[in-house]
Amino acid sequence: MSAFHFDNLMPELILDALASVGLYLDSGLTALNSYENRVYQFRLEDGQRCVAKFYRPERWSLSQLQEEHALAYHLAAQEVAVAVPLQWQGSSLHQYGGYVFAVWPSLGGRHVEPDNLDQLEAVGHQLGLWHASVTDYTLPTRGHFSHALWVLKPIEVLMAQPRWPASMQTAFAHLLAELAHALKGPLSQPWPQLALHGDCHLGNILWREGPLLVDLDDCRMGPAMQDLWMLLAGDESEQRLQLDALLSGYEEFTAFDHRQLALIEPLRTARMISHLGWLSLRWGDPAFPAAFPWFATENFWVEQYRVLSEQRERLKAPPISLTSYR
Repeated sequence: MSAFHFDNLMPELILDALASVGLYLDSGLTALNSYENRVYQFRLEDGQRCVAKFYRPERWSLSQLQEEHALAYHLAAQEVAVAVPLQWQGSSLHQYGGYVFAVWPSLGGRHVEPDNLDQLEAVGHQLGLWHASVTDYTLPTRGHFSHALWVLKPIEVLMAQPRWPASMQTAFAHLLAELAHALKGPLSQPWPQLALHGDCHLGNILWREGPLLVDLDDCRMGPAMQDLWMLLAGDESEQRLQLDALLSGYEEFTAFDHRQLALIEPLRTARMISHLGWLSLRWGDPAFPAAFPWFATENFWVEQYRVLSEQRERLKAPPISLTSYR
């Protein structure tokens, strides 16, 4: 089975997979927005609304998926507001037809508003509780956020099969080499490692009379800042206000090492590079050209060169400071 395709994941197979653990539907399958995995919403015969996730084959091992679920259960036991998978027949992970899948309750809610400082403080409260709950918790098979994983590996993918115009080959090669060099220092420092959400952006937080953290698919070990910086948006002044609100809630449970503020732009730059590498790596999946047609256009790569060049300059600037706010 291809690591990049879901060619065999037809509705009949999905229904048979759910039936294999005693789940029978009283509705059709509604595909939800997901590219890395395949996610479907449905209603069971007893009226319960659920969501099933079929994991991309060969991305994570079974033990790595078990670590994701175990982390969710651990956090919930510590009263962190996090979505946890349901257990059927004594397990939360199931296998059928070459796929591994899991089922969650369908949870409604709305997204956190990036300019709502009260909501951001509540998110920081949950993240502080999360991080305080995992000081001695490890994810031994999940690996760490690292320079090699987030920078060198995606650059290798991009250089092996360039998607940019041939006329930009030399310029991109030089720019990516400069960024790799600039990012090595900050991303290779021995920051304290925590079991992180890993992809903590506003799309992975539901507001339900408070924040609920969902989708731990990218959980790894890494520095605390990785779970905070993606919640920042706007100019530097706006980001200071947002960060102050987040840390006001966060530090109710655990101290934040303000030296990690220097990681914001390195982590942002690494994510940009990683995202480009991910799109290139997944381009063989028919869902990707359909969803991201602009990835193959010259205008996109011209813009990416401009944005990454700006990040190269931001990496040289002093990190954001909260001295005037706290």
